[in-house]
Amino acid sequence: MEQDNTFYLTTPIFYPNAKLHLGHAYVMTLADTLARAKRGAGVKTYFLAGSDENTQKMVDAASKAGKEPLEFLKAIVENFTNLYKELDIAFDQFIRTTDDQKHWPGASEIWKRLAQAGDLYKKEYEGLYCVGHEMFISEKDLVNGKCPDHDTPPERIKEENYFFRLSRFGGAIKAKIESGELKVVPESRKNEILAFIDRGLEDVSFSRPKKRGWPEGLGVPVPGDDSQVMYVWCDALANYISALGFGTDDDALYKEFWPANVHIIGKDILRFHAAIWPAMLISAGLPLPKTIFAHGIITSGGRKMSKSLGNVIDPQELIEKYGTDAVRYYLLRHVSPFEDGDLTRESFHDAYTANLANGLGNLVARTMTLAEEHLPHPVELTDEDEKLDAAFVEKIENFRFNEAMDLVFAMIGAADGIMTERAPYKGIKSGDAVERETARKDIEELVRRLAKISAHLAPALPRTSAAISSAVRKNHKPENLFPRIG
Repeated sequence: MEQDNTFYLTTPIFYPNAKLHLGHAYVMTLADTLARAKRGAGVKTYFLAGSDENTQKMVDAASKAGKEPLEFLKAIVENFTNLYKELDIAFDQFIRTTDDQKHWPGASEIWKRLAQAGDLYKKEYEGLYCVGHEMFISEKDLVNGKCPDHDTPPERIKEENYFFRLSRFGGAIKAKIESGELKVVPESRKNEILAFIDRGLEDVSFSRPKKRGWPEGLGVPVPGDDSQVMYVWCDALANYISALGFGTDDDALYKEFWPANVHIIGKDILRFHAAIWPAMLISAGLPLPKTIFAHGIITSGGRKMSKSLGNVIDPQELIEKYGTDAVRYYLLRHVSPFEDGDLTRESFHDAYTANLANGLGNLVARTMTLAEEHLPHPVELTDEDEKLDAAFVEKIENFRFNEAMDLVFAMIGAADGIMTERAPYKGIKSGDAVERETARKDIEELVRRLAKISAHLAPALPRTSAAISSAVRKNHKPENLFPRIG
């Protein structure tokens, strides 16, 4: 399916069993920055987010809270969207897997296609079930009898389910990854999934029996078998096309935007997106996404965030203290998109103080104070003044968000160098007319540099970018962008 100047990107749909954490804020900020960059380049962009509500973890959390699942879901999903709003996440749609009008038709249609292809079968199965992964796992996956990712023992479950013949598709998926038809980024994740495929793919459970007492309205009913509901991964992965109207008469978005340009995910769900999802699409005769970008996780003090360790940092806490753009800044510049990254309250505060309060904020305040006092009118900007550097665009296109931010802060450093070395704040007060004119030109150059900095910050720090742009155009010093915080 050809795409003409369109861009479709998705994020994982998160389990609504608890508050969102910095990992969630991270992937959403990466995706939003990429979406804003594409829109800024004039590309018609569709950005999908959502919540995965057909999960045992959510049901368990609702029970613990003493609430009915659907009631519990409503409050948790509102927490999701409220955090996204505070982070300035500008998605085009938020899909919920309990939406029987929007999501269920597409999930049902892909199930029917898998069945028609002969890739679903029913059998009784007994195995170890990890609630954290929402999947059956094998003995060889365990460490000391526990899931290594969640440090919890799996449950032993015996039931009759539909299974998907994932084992049939290893060779086809491998060929598509190695040819670049399905690009997996970074290279380390590509190698990881290829090694996983080489070990042999096993058929996977794709349904659960209703007799287990699953709450009504959470699982998509299996077409043609009222005794079963779709299992979470078949249900959840279908969101990427169900949200576009696949399986309905209103499928204009699907025709325009599928296949996805990028699925942005965490490395912990790579197997589902780079093995199960491509196999489903191949079986159903549908195009594969173009790129899967799997980022690392955020640790704190070198350790995975855990309530028991006391190192969990709530993104809401940081937003309230430092502001939205400060959080976006740290996540984009100080966390590697390809490896695990660390964040502590101390490292966050130090970066904020050095680079935002004393760096960018101070530069904007000093420059626009001089401009307001000594330039008779706003600087007339040219297209070149706000043109994005090719290197910056290339970094964003290749998910090197931290390196893109480094380029912007190199621009800030260069402007600071002009302020320090040429000292226009001194020359503008000189009794010599030539010195005053030179200083005036230096101030104008600094303003132009702020305009360029603002243009480059637009995808990453939209509020800051807008404030700087407005200040330049009005020739007026803005309010303190990044107040010093003790």
